[in-house]
Amino acid sequence: MARVLIVGAGLTGSLCAALLRRETTCPLHLAVWDKAGDSGGRMTTTSSPRDPQSTVDLGAQYITCTPRSAQIHQSFYDELLAHGILKPLTSPIEGMVVKEGDFNFVAPQGVSSIIKHYLKESGADICFRQCVTHINLRNDKWEVFKETGFPEQFDIVVLTMPVPQILQLQGDIANLISECQRQQLESVSYSSRYALGLFYEVGTKIDVPWAGQYITSNPCIRFISIDNKKRNIESSETGPSLVIHTTVPFGVTHLEHSSEEVQPLICQELERILPGLPQPVATKLQKWRYSQVSNAAANYPGQMTLHVKPFLVCGGDGFTQSNFDGCITSALCVLEALKNHI
Repeated sequence: MARVLIVGAGLTGSLCAALLRRETTCPLHLAVWDKAGDSGGRMTTTSSPRDPQSTVDLGAQYITCTPRSAQIHQSFYDELLAHGILKPLTSPIEGMVVKEGDFNFVAPQGVSSIIKHYLKESGADICFRQCVTHINLRNDKWEVFKETGFPEQFDIVVLTMPVPQILQLQGDIANLISECQRQQLESVSYSSRYALGLFYEVGTKIDVPWAGQYITSNPCIRFISIDNKKRNIESSETGPSLVIHTTVPFGVTHLEHSSEEVQPLICQELERILPGLPQPVATKLQKWRYSQVSNAAANYPGQMTLHVKPFLVCGGDGFTQSNFDGCITSALCVLEALKNHI
C-alpha cells in the first residue's frame, strides 16, 4: 500500500486528499500534516474562547463563482451546496463589485467547513502541529522530518503550503529543485495583511445596515464583516462576531511588529469607522504573512513536479491564483500528475 503525505490542510491539500481517495483505485494510506492547530489554512474559521458557537472567518470571507468557474467546476459547487456547506450570499456587502454572471456564496458554519468536508471525505490520518523541516531521499522513499517526533517514510509527498515555506525546507529536497524551478519558485510573491476577530456578549447590537463593508478611505482597514449577519444566522444564544481585514500596505508596514503593537492600531481605526462599539469579550488577531498570491509560478500552471521516483509534487495557489477555483485547478493538476505516476 502506497503511503502518501500531503503537507498543508488548506483548500488545495484537503481537496487533493479527497480527490485521491475518490479517483484512485489502488489502496492508499493518506496522511495530512499541518503546522497549525486546526485545518483551514487561509480559509480558517476561529471560535470565541468563551463560546464555541460564536465564530469568525479570519481568511476568505465568501466564495465567488464566475461564469467560467461554473463552466469548469460546477460539480464542486453543486456538491457543497447539496451538503449545505455553501449557501447563496444574500446579505448586503457594501462596496462589493459584482460582475455580470457572478454568484457569491457563504459558508453558514464558517469557511473552514469546506476544508473539514474534504478531509472527512478523504479518510486521511490528519495530524496538526506537524511542522515539516527536512525531506530526504531514502531507498526510493521520502523520509520526512518534523520539528517534533520521529521522521516518517512515504512513497509520495505533496506540498501545498505557501511557496516560501517550500523553499525553506532542508535536506535532499533542496538539491532536487532545478535552477529553472528555483527561479520560478522564488518569483512567487504574496501580499500580507492582518485579520482581527472580535467577539461580543449575547444581546449586543451592532446597528449598521450591512453585513460587510469594503473601506476605501482608511489606511489601515480594508474590509469589515459582521460574520453571523453575513451568514444569515441570528441566534439569541450567541453574541455577534466581527472581523476586520487590514489593507496590504498596513500589513506590510507592520509585518514584523508584535500583536500587542498592531491590535490597538486596528481598534483605533475601527473606532473612527464604527464609533461607540462596545468592548468585545474576546479577540483573535491573525497575521497573514502569505495572504494572497500577487505573482504565481507562470511556467508551472497548477503544479510543479520536483521528483518522479519517488514522486514529489508542489501545488497550491502559488501555481494558480488565490481563490476557490484556483485551488480546485491546482488540486486537479496534482491529481492528474499523481494518477499518471500511480
